[in-house]
Amino acid sequence: MAALRSPTMRLLASASSRPTFAAAVSSSASSSFASPAAPSQYMRRSMASVSDTPAEPAKKLKSFKIYRWSPDAPSEKPHMDTFTLDLNKTGPMMLDALIRIKNEQDPTLTFRRSCREGICGSCAMNINGVNTLACLCRIPTDDKEAKIYPLPHTYVVKDLVPDLTQLYKQYKSIKPYLQRDTPAPDGREYRQSKEDRKKLDGLYECILCFCCSTSCPSYWWNSEEYLGPAILLQSYRWLADSRDEKKHERKAAFENSMSLYRCHTILNCTRTCPKGLNPGRAIAEIKKEMAF
Repeated sequence: MAALRSPTMRLLASASSRPTFAAAVSSSASSSFASPAAPSQYMRRSMASVSDTPAEPAKKLKSFKIYRWSPDAPSEKPHMDTFTLDLNKTGPMMLDALIRIKNEQDPTLTFRRSCREGICGSCAMNINGVNTLACLCRIPTDDKEAKIYPLPHTYVVKDLVPDLTQLYKQYKSIKPYLQRDTPAPDGREYRQSKEDRKKLDGLYECILCFCCSTSCPSYWWNSEEYLGPAILLQSYRWLADSRDEKKHERKAAFENSMSLYRCHTILNCTRTCPKGLNPGRAIAEIKKEMAF
């Protein structure tokens, strides 16, 4: 009778004798989970991830001592407030620390800031005895507390904000723009040679942060009449520009004993400039222009 079976019946008989896919999976799963000595691949990954979790790094605390004064309490004397931060959770620059203190500890802390890239000059202040930009000054990693003051020898608006009214008034007085009577030959821009353009390098990069002027002892004592390093560097920027036609008038403004000649070449200005410029050299060039 077996020989008389049709091919279809033989195929069904052989299929019924083989185990199904579901049975094979269930049997293998039950055998693998039933054996505690051989954990599954999923369990091995889970146990490895738990054991390899890195421990939280130890806190790296840093103290910041910050000058405080508010016009809302004029009878209260200026004082220093101390704040402590974990440097592991703070950005690398002094401005990062100030922003975190303001956001997390004392929202009344007041300071100027804008670009965070050393371009606007807003965050100029005295940090650990040096006039600099908070956005370019790295936080020292030593154990000493950082001391932060507003720019020295300036009136304070509040906390770390200096009053720059006098400095901007002096900047306006030098007419910091191109002055010409002769129109351009083609009615478009005023051209100059590459050599003349190169003379402006080291001058046009000044961002008017006034770190140099507020570090100058001569400017401290004569700020009403002496223009100071920042303004004099800006003055030379226009004296050195080959396109400007008011050189004689610009030099005539220095024909007195105070505007220019209060500079005693102390060179604090050059040492403190956060942009690496040389106001002392610019002042010397103006003196040469006046002499010849």
